[in-house]
Amino acid sequence: MPTYEYECAKCKKTFEISQSMKDKPITTCPDKKCKGKVKRLIGAGGGFIFKGSGFYATDNRSSGYKEKAKKDNPSNPCRTCKEECKH
Repeated sequence: MPTYEYECAKCKKTFEISQSMKDKPITTCPDKKCKGKVKRLIGAGGGFIFKGSGFYATDNRSSGYKEKAKKDNPSNPCRTCKEECKH
């Protein structure tokens, strides 16, 4: 469900409410003391949701880059030396 942002004309508070697109907009402030008129604000929207591979900087690296990265940062360092060693 989309989230809509409202602002009260009386108390100037802004609040967000998740509503179905079929629901009518809220007309009164949910604050029990205020009960002023509210108007729906124009929101920025939800943004994009990226699913799958290919969206991260590490997904499309060349094989040469991956080999060099393995040499620079060994995956199994020596516990004594704290780095890759040959003993």
